Formats: sequence, structure tokens, C-alpha cells
Amino acid sequence: MMCQHHACWSANPVTLFGMWLKSSMGLPTFRYHPDPIATGAVVRESATCLCCGKTVDHVYVASAYLTHEFDRNLCPWCIADGSAHQKYDVEFTDSHPLFKAQIDDAIITEVATRTPGYISWQQEEWMTHCNDACAFLGDATRETVRNMTADEMAPLTSQHGVDSKWFAELAQHYQPGGQPAIYHFRCLHCKTNLFGMD
Repeated sequence: MMCQHHACWSANPVTLFGMWLKSSMGLPTFRYHPDPIATGAVVRESATCLCCGKTVDHVYVASAYLTHEFDRNLCPWCIADGSAHQKYDVEFTDSHPLFKAQIDDAIITEVATRTPGYISWQQEEWMTHCNDACAFLGDATRETVRNMTADEMAPLTSQHGVDSKWFAELAQHYQPGGQPAIYHFRCLHCKTNLFGMD
């Protein structure tokens, strides 16, 4: 996945047109992952997409679940339109927690197969609220963690068997992307903030 800018100059006109077309369209919109560049799931890098075969300037670098190894050069457009899933039977997040939450199958399909996943230390868990999947906003900021309400903190302390004193100590030293990591989600309906931790 090394960026090879010199390849652009030797590419044929059809390849260059495909690259220009995808770049000029802007990145696709993901309802449940509104800014995959900010979260680090998609990076700006010149590569040939494994799925569509076009030279693109953004590639997906987060989790992927499938039955065989493959070069992960997938563009976000092939994730958004479902073609990457259709071609490789790949999913981008663990769908089990979504099924456990008993949300609509169409939502589970959209999150698992047409939405970029996120980078986590362990198995990621997509949060749900109001009978829908939440929007993933990325690693929680230091300010967000330090200002978490008791209601926002309670699921984390309960799930991980820690108390509020431990969490207050964590908040003082927390760094986004560090260990432990705290992942920020927001309900699309009532705007409640939810958090995962690993």
C-alpha cells in the first residue's frame, strides 16, 4: 500500500480518468461513520483498488473480516456501494453485537457490509441506541473523557469491573489511541453519547 506517485504519470488515459472521476466525486457519505478520514479508517494514499481495479487516492485501512487473506487495498466507494462485500464476502465490523441488540436486519447489513469499521485493540463493538446503530465519531478526546457524565461513565465501569475512582484516574492520563482506548459513538436520534472501551 505504498504511495507510488510516479505510477500516475505512466498510467493509461482510462486509468487516469477513473482516478479523476472517483476523486472528483468526493468521498461517499456513511450514515454510521460520518468522517472516516478523521477516525483513521480511511487514509489518503494512491493505490489500485482490489475490487474495482481503479487507481484511487483514498484507501480503507481498518478492520476487515473474511474467510481468506487478501490485499486490503479497498477504496471507500466500493465499501459504500456494497461491491466489496458482494465480491469478497467481507464485513467491516463484527455484526454479532448488532444482532444481539435486536436492531433491524437492514441496519446490521449497512453497518457490517457498507460502512467502514474502526481500528481497535480488541474486537470492536458497534454501539446501538433508540433501536438503531450509532454514529462512530472516533477515539474520544481527552476533554470528552474528562467531562463524561456519571450516566455516560456507568456502562464502562460496569462492563469492565472498575469503579469511578479508577476511571477518574484514567481520565487524568488518557490519550486518544492509547491503552486503554475509549471509542465515542452518538445516537442519531436523541444525540446521546455512548462509549466503548478496550
